[in-house]
Amino acid sequence: MYMKRWDADQESVAETPDLAALAALLADRTRAAICMALLDGGTWTAGELAEYAAVAPSTTTEHLNLLVAGGLLAEERQGRRRYVRLAGPDTAETLENLAGLAPYRQVPIRSLAEANHRRALHHARTCYDHIAGALGVAIADAMSERGLLARDYGPVLTAAGADWLAALGIPDAAPPAAHRAHVRTCLDWTVRRHHLSGAVGAALYRHALEHAWLVKAVTTRILTLTAAGRAAFRTQLGLPDEALFPSLTLPAPGG
Repeated sequence: MYMKRWDADQESVAETPDLAALAALLADRTRAAICMALLDGGTWTAGELAEYAAVAPSTTTEHLNLLVAGGLLAEERQGRRRYVRLAGPDTAETLENLAGLAPYRQVPIRSLAEANHRRALHHARTCYDHIAGALGVAIADAMSERGLLARDYGPVLTAAGADWLAALGIPDAAPPAAHRAHVRTCLDWTVRRHHLSGAVGAALYRHALEHAWLVKAVTTRILTLTAAGRAAFRTQLGLPDEALFPSLTLPAPGG
């Protein structure tokens, strides 16, 4: 069989993942802060992000251009306004996992209000479209302990888990986003253990909002667990009080 001789001068290319390029996008603290803010699952204007990151609008625009070009953010324009959001749930889970692996750094706490904000953020918050923080980890642990989740070969919903969702009125067969994993876990950056994500995690979060178990803050990622929510999670998953209330002590520095 005839085989073409390799020509060393012949131009040839192959594709390979450029992990360094992704790392470079997140190496800037302003860009990292923008990405973490967008983990609320919302759509922000460039002006809102400039105010949040405390940088000039022109600087914010430069950062957003890089993040959009790098595939971490998606954008749309309406007239002169520019709106950005995370590219999708996989991006959100990647960011949360990276944050869980990142070292802590010291940050000053300048007021009681800021201390309370951090306690609340560590207790319960959104991770794009599912529940994160100590509450999210406690939910995942309780589901595993009760046989609703199995983790032997990666997280999977068991038959008992599907029955539990059905009893709550959560359709396990709800159509997920294209290519969305049925069950996944994220490494939580506050507890450094895994919380529930994927289509099942998103469905549980929607159910908690619709039944007023959780209330989402308007301008932050913080979730507030209501009295109805505490009663529901006690009944459904046996969560203890330490998982149902924010800690009285400040979280670890940098978290």
